[in-house]
Amino acid sequence: MDERSSRFRVYRVVEAVPHINLFDTDGTRLYTTYQQGYGERQPAIDGLETGDLIEGRVAGDPTDEEEAWTLREFDRIDGVDMGFATDVELPQIARETWDTQSRGPAHSVIEADGQPVGECWVQPRSPLPGGSFVPSVLAGLLPMEEKLTTVVSADAPTTDAVFLDPDPVDAASFSQPYGVLLLFSERAGARRERYRERFDCPRGTDSRPEYDPYDPSTGGFGP
Repeated sequence: MDERSSRFRVYRVVEAVPHINLFDTDGTRLYTTYQQGYGERQPAIDGLETGDLIEGRVAGDPTDEEEAWTLREFDRIDGVDMGFATDVELPQIARETWDTQSRGPAHSVIEADGQPVGECWVQPRSPLPGGSFVPSVLAGLLPMEEKLTTVVSADAPTTDAVFLDPDPVDAASFSQPYGVLLLFSERAGARRERYRERFDCPRGTDSRPEYDPYDPSTGGFGP
């Protein structure tokens, strides 16, 4: 049995997955932990949301890839409010960013009253499992901890992250070769709210799409 104490980013994946993925922000490793079986601590585990930042301790057998780890203890210290929207028309700033990028991820600055308050990032599908954007994000498979910590252009902490996919999770092919990440700082205010309202993912709501990641017919990666 091994233990690891660190700061973790929470990824709840989807309801069909009986585990929670924890990204070790110091060791840059992804831990799959049990979601149930915590007795009196179960309500606290159930309260964890995708985007939460916790300090905690996990325990498990690093040599057994089939066995999940256990979250022994944790304290929530911060979090980013994450929103998800699939099968949507992408905003113009995203299309323009993609058209001007040369290779790999690229971004444009989102402004309000002439001041930078956020960023629009485009992420190529090509390196992601099956080319799936939102499912990869939900599973914690897209390294982006730096972006979830600071909106560099605004020189401010990240408060919101909105993930947009122009195609549904069960798409057999993709209309665009990229997905979109909108980052906002607290100063984004009304600009942030307009984006979140447009894509029907208001703050404080669970907007994760419903799909079974083990079933290829529903947009999953398969076994």
